[in-house]
Amino acid sequence: MNSNKNKTPNSLINESSPYLLQHAYNPVNWLPFTDAAFEKAKKENKIVLISIGYSACHWCHVMEHESFEDADVAKLMNEHFVNIKVDREERADVDMLYMQAVQLMTGQGGWPLNCFTLPDGKPIYGGTYFKKDKWKEILNGLANLYSENKEKAIEYAQNLTDGINQSELLSTQKQNDLIIDKALLKASVTKWKSGLDNENGGPNRAPKFPLPSNYQFLLRYAILNNDDELLKHVNLTLTKMAFGGIYDQLHGGFARYSTDMIWKVPHFEKMLYDNSQLVSLYCEAFTLTKNNLYKDVVIETLDFVKKYWLTEEGCFYSAFDADSDGEEGKYYVWNQLDLKDLLGDNYEIFSEYYEINDTGYWEHGNYILMRSENFAELLTKFDLSREQLNEKINACKDILKQEVKSRIMPGLDDKSITSWNALMCTAYAKAYLSLGNIEYKEICLSSINFILNKLSKPDGSLFRTYKNGQSKIDAFLDDYAFTIEALHQVYLITHDEDYLVKAKSLIELTLEHFKNDKSELLFYTNNSSSQLVARTTEVSDNVIPASNSQMALNLFYIGTYFGNNDWLNKAEKMLNCVSEELKGYGPGYSNWGCLALNFVFPFREIAIVGNNVDEKLLELYQTGVTNAILAVSATESALPLTTNRFNSQKTFIYVCENHACKQPVETIEEALLQLE
Repeated sequence: MNSNKNKTPNSLINESSPYLLQHAYNPVNWLPFTDAAFEKAKKENKIVLISIGYSACHWCHVMEHESFEDADVAKLMNEHFVNIKVDREERADVDMLYMQAVQLMTGQGGWPLNCFTLPDGKPIYGGTYFKKDKWKEILNGLANLYSENKEKAIEYAQNLTDGINQSELLSTQKQNDLIIDKALLKASVTKWKSGLDNENGGPNRAPKFPLPSNYQFLLRYAILNNDDELLKHVNLTLTKMAFGGIYDQLHGGFARYSTDMIWKVPHFEKMLYDNSQLVSLYCEAFTLTKNNLYKDVVIETLDFVKKYWLTEEGCFYSAFDADSDGEEGKYYVWNQLDLKDLLGDNYEIFSEYYEINDTGYWEHGNYILMRSENFAELLTKFDLSREQLNEKINACKDILKQEVKSRIMPGLDDKSITSWNALMCTAYAKAYLSLGNIEYKEICLSSINFILNKLSKPDGSLFRTYKNGQSKIDAFLDDYAFTIEALHQVYLITHDEDYLVKAKSLIELTLEHFKNDKSELLFYTNNSSSQLVARTTEVSDNVIPASNSQMALNLFYIGTYFGNNDWLNKAEKMLNCVSEELKGYGPGYSNWGCLALNFVFPFREIAIVGNNVDEKLLELYQTGVTNAILAVSATESALPLTTNRFNSQKTFIYVCENHACKQPVETIEEALLQLE
């Protein structure tokens, strides 16, 4: 039965975002974020509430049920405010600006994000989740302030907006004297190590986020620096995550974060951006360590993505909600009685393999599946070979997968976001290169074609989102940055230079339209977009790397392909903007750290040219090459790294450093000797 059947929808009913549609039958007169909403506020002389969340956000749902579905609260909101709902994933620019405002006001941020502004968008008050009584108190207080002391509200909003602009100036225009060298990276990593959990992996605090770019940097640094202690920590983290409750042991794929120290109880939402980056990370770790657990994680996660998020058009959906049937995690957890009933004689083995004991116990009689680390002991205890045990566990998993079909699935966010799709396109390319599965290559190509056909405009610029056949919103810097990275990876798996040419043209477009005349760093929004009260710059790496760090990496790699020294210099200048931060807090600048490794350690240019490129590329890639750029060509080429090197009879591998090349060789073994 549809609970909205007799309700009147608000203006959000015409939106395509699943998050906005979730609020379309609230009694609050929600409006989407448009110029018209602010014009209405000016005309009616009302404060604006900008309420920001996303479809998979648990506490967003809680606040909706407690306050936004309540008739008395809605009456108060409608009477005194113009109320705007924002999907933070669609309008990341709005989210970034008002998150900065709330953090300046309160020292913390998160979602739901609720920021009150003047009719011109200048912020005056904000916070995250509020209980109903506190929310009503805030609404009444702000309404009274604005009607009785408007000058004070205007003065405060101006000061706060000045503060945002001032922090922008400080973070983008400061002159750093610190030179990024091995000593700086060592200082950064030494400080970082003091905050690591060497028992359970990850940081020594909870909650624990996977943060793929952190472990990508630490993995590469450990390899380049022969740091066995650090490599051990990275392997510990990747293993504990793969064995933990944060990883869906039944279907594959990772939840957004773990609420505890042992990666056990996840916040059950699953995001495309996490899973794409984690696939890329586990691929790289597999090529470097040959640990089959990492290979299994890649295969299972991509199986999950293909089954639930890949569309026939070639794009990917955004997320699964934490809740199903109104309860967080209900889809994923199990009680003992059901397991005994379903698994019969195999229950004992399954329960030991997946910690159906005090370790895996969660709440209300439910258990979260976590893999036991006592694999060898289980083989002895049950007198089974490795193959026999795996066979029994897989049989049990098949039974539970069948049972799960009768459960209500978590809510699906079925919009597609350009940057997240590009991240998953990259993940499929890296999975193909790491594992050689041709299906991964096919999915990667359908993904990049979708971005180039459906998310691109005739002038080459990009859209941000797609749903129901409609692309909308001008793309932000991260959309360009990750699309360029995806084009780089697609070039590698196809040796089609048209993808590199497209990447080059997107960089040119980005440098023109996102430039900040007063800084080497780029704005998050383009120059022609509808201006917010302040333009922001995304600098620190978080659950997704900063758009600026990814653009700097793009400038380095694409600049190397085309021999463009201006771009290489620009990448280095952008990197130097964060040298102090990289030294002081490595975990927040790890993608910048990956770029720093290219400048600080020997960087190799490896060209594979000839008629047997695909086979040689896979063979070399799967040996785990670090700090190198790969160029491939199966025909004559004009690229500086491959020009005048084609031989129709043979396939040659050129290993170069600083444009000085060693003798071309024909086998991977010989190339590896040159790389040592």
